[in-house]
Amino acid sequence: MSTDRLPTPGPALPRLRDALVAAGFTPDGLLDLLGAPAYAALARNETVPALRATRESGPLQALVRLFLLQHPVPYGQARAALPVDDALADGWLRPAGGDAVRATVDVRPYGGPDGQNWWIVSDLGCAVGGAGGIRTAGDTGEAAAPEGGADPATGAADRSQLVLGVGGASTTLAGITVRTPVSRALDLGSGSGIQALHAAQHAAGVTATDLNPRALRFTRLTLALSGAPEADLRQGSLFDPVEGEQPYDLIVSNPPFVISPRPAGGARLTYRDGGMGGDDLCRTLVERAADHLAEGGYCQLLANWQHVEGQDWRERLSSWVPRGCDAWIVQREVQDVAQYAELWLRDGGDHLGDPAVYAARYDAWLEEFEARGTQAVGFGWITLRKSGSDRPSVVAEEWPHPVEQPLGDAVREHFERRDFLRATDDAGLLATRFVLADEVVQEQIGKPGADDPEYVVLRQNRGVRRATTVDTVGAGFAGVCDGSLPAGRILDAIAQLLGEDPVGLRDRTPESIRLLVEQGFLLPVAGGRSA
Repeated sequence: MSTDRLPTPGPALPRLRDALVAAGFTPDGLLDLLGAPAYAALARNETVPALRATRESGPLQALVRLFLLQHPVPYGQARAALPVDDALADGWLRPAGGDAVRATVDVRPYGGPDGQNWWIVSDLGCAVGGAGGIRTAGDTGEAAAPEGGADPATGAADRSQLVLGVGGASTTLAGITVRTPVSRALDLGSGSGIQALHAAQHAAGVTATDLNPRALRFTRLTLALSGAPEADLRQGSLFDPVEGEQPYDLIVSNPPFVISPRPAGGARLTYRDGGMGGDDLCRTLVERAADHLAEGGYCQLLANWQHVEGQDWRERLSSWVPRGCDAWIVQREVQDVAQYAELWLRDGGDHLGDPAVYAARYDAWLEEFEARGTQAVGFGWITLRKSGSDRPSVVAEEWPHPVEQPLGDAVREHFERRDFLRATDDAGLLATRFVLADEVVQEQIGKPGADDPEYVVLRQNRGVRRATTVDTVGAGFAGVCDGSLPAGRILDAIAQLLGEDPVGLRDRTPESIRLLVEQGFLLPVAGGRSA
């Protein structure tokens, strides 16, 4: 069998899936076999600890060596683990010389949100870690070029069409996605199919698109091996494959967002380099999303954006948001241009080649940034919701602190609270009953032994895990919000307790209440409005 062929989901696929489960080739099974350090090392594409943990023979050890470590396994050991003849016939395995077989693709166990056993299929050596992890001719005595061929001059794998598997970006996007049941979902830039696999659990129909035709084949393999419904697979760039069709209730995208030189310094890698200048690809995706969203629908994506000299990044990204859409833009990390260039040069394996070539490519990245006035690059999440409001809510903020995944419910609740605040004036706010969100704690900051704290902090222990400073009135107000009394009556009681004018307190407090609601510390009670 040729090394450039991908497997075909055939009638024997259920037997292959059952064999993987029976052998314990699942997230829990791997953790039990390898132990936490070796399991975590695999996520970093480091294989030595796993090799040591699989020295003994057994069905699970054979599967780990085949599909995760890409080592040949004796035919007899493979047969004890899975229907090896079916796997050979359908292209999951190929002969490796002598009495041995080896995998043609990387198959990585992946846990679904409700404990499902799933498997993500990707290129050999590219489960995580980018193109720098791909094996090329000479590494094992055999070429491992993806379909589409190898460089005829060098025999090295064609890295431009690589398809990656599970990584931090893909799991982050899966975690922040709103998971309400929907009719139509679109995975734009599907890669190995992780987002399509998640969407298939709560969408009646899933469309998956990618510029790279190999990615669509990997998406099909991931869905089929994981027992998910088939997706409607379309080849093309951005929204072109679905132009003019019915809108979607959910659009998710982990696009090729890397801000790389154009023309690229080195080969363009389809999975990461969008082919547009600067952050134009992410901007275009955001600007065009509204035309493909149903009313109330969400578009959620990961993105990189430039910090341009003389411009506030918040204002710049807010200007991308199309009319009729609310937006929540969260910057999770910022890198200076040198760090950013080094990160992606290593991702592409450029650091492993000729130092002079590496230096020239590094210089090309810095030259591009200088020409564009780019001082740093931000990374984060962008969520749009098609609200149709003529007073859109657009929030752009920096939050580099730890959060609790999954955050899909927190994202949905963010927009629901914005709807409430947009529709509620100050009088309505004071007539509303509120409850304190779960697991909010109060911290008092001040000098030891002081009678009163210098300030009070409310802190969330769930979700986004925000913290906010409040005054005595704010702390007292939040502490008694149990849904039994409207806000105005609580303020009247606080005014009496503090000896303040209740009218003045009612006048100045709504702004603070709005902030606590906006940040999720206080939640309005459904139907909790008093006359």
